[in-house]
Amino acid sequence: MKILVTGTEGYLGTLLPPLLMKNGHEVIGVDTGFYKVGWLYNGSELTAKTLNKDIRQITAEDLQGVEAIVHMAELSNDPTGQLSPTITYDINHKGSVRLARLAKTVGVRRFVYMSSCSVYGVATDSYVTEEHSVNPQTAYAECKTLVERDVKEIADDNFSPTFMRNATAFGASPRMRFDIVLNNLAGLAWTTKEIKMTSDGMPWRPLVHALDIGKAIVCVLEAPRDIVHNQIFNVGDSSNNYRVKEIAEIIGEIFKGCRLTFGNNGADNRSYRVSFDKINQTLPGFKCDWNAALGAQQLFDLFTQIDMSEDTFVFRGFTRLKQLEYLIRTGQIDRDFFWSQA
Repeated sequence: MKILVTGTEGYLGTLLPPLLMKNGHEVIGVDTGFYKVGWLYNGSELTAKTLNKDIRQITAEDLQGVEAIVHMAELSNDPTGQLSPTITYDINHKGSVRLARLAKTVGVRRFVYMSSCSVYGVATDSYVTEEHSVNPQTAYAECKTLVERDVKEIADDNFSPTFMRNATAFGASPRMRFDIVLNNLAGLAWTTKEIKMTSDGMPWRPLVHALDIGKAIVCVLEAPRDIVHNQIFNVGDSSNNYRVKEIAEIIGEIFKGCRLTFGNNGADNRSYRVSFDKINQTLPGFKCDWNAALGAQQLFDLFTQIDMSEDTFVFRGFTRLKQLEYLIRTGQIDRDFFWSQA
């Protein structure tokens, strides 16, 4: 299968092409290149040929011969979404829906969209399922719900979208991110010997390793069409729902000698436990291989191997908001988040 992956120079996008290529698929990529500067270690055996292009500028010619698209190239995470909500909607909602419609027009048969469990926002039920009402709290999460709504409407016998509501990702990637909870706490533990929580740590968060997200994508692409057609899947495992304080305590067990402190209730009121029964019971070949403890150990071993410094941990290239603020401040991208002309 010829597969186009958007965001191949991102945290997840760096890990996915090797998995697909090892399974015999042809992979091409698209990425605007905002995060090229962040490279933590050389961990990719295979890489996809990548077109340096904004998803809002993809043409029909770029999609010739493509049989499936995995779309993950959006402005990622809530703080980045709040940096410029208008541009977030322009890229994450309008840009993603435009890509899906263009894909359908040129005959791409499968469209796998990277959504997020953050669409559940502040949930009241014990475990939320794919049938649960969404309650997005941020521009980032709201855009996910809008893309799901609009792309579901264009599904037909020749165009099969699948929506992957990923739990909060964690784990090592060459194009590392230290602005997601487990990775951030591990970095703090390594560089400061202190895990300092600004909140009481009581909100619930579901976690999923980046490689398990990749595994889920491969399973969706290779599954019979009737199983995944126009379906939403929460991506993760129900045993990997943790309170934030539990994540911090797990980090503390792996990163010995760290001081763990908690604050008061934080401003972030998101809290949700998620059921992952659907994906584990209906998607052939899918089962998570990782949990928080294994991920923390992976990061500890990596930091040891590369002798990671505090300068590396706080480097803008590993935090989405810092890097975008830098590109804006230096005039390298314009107010619409297109690269400025030299």
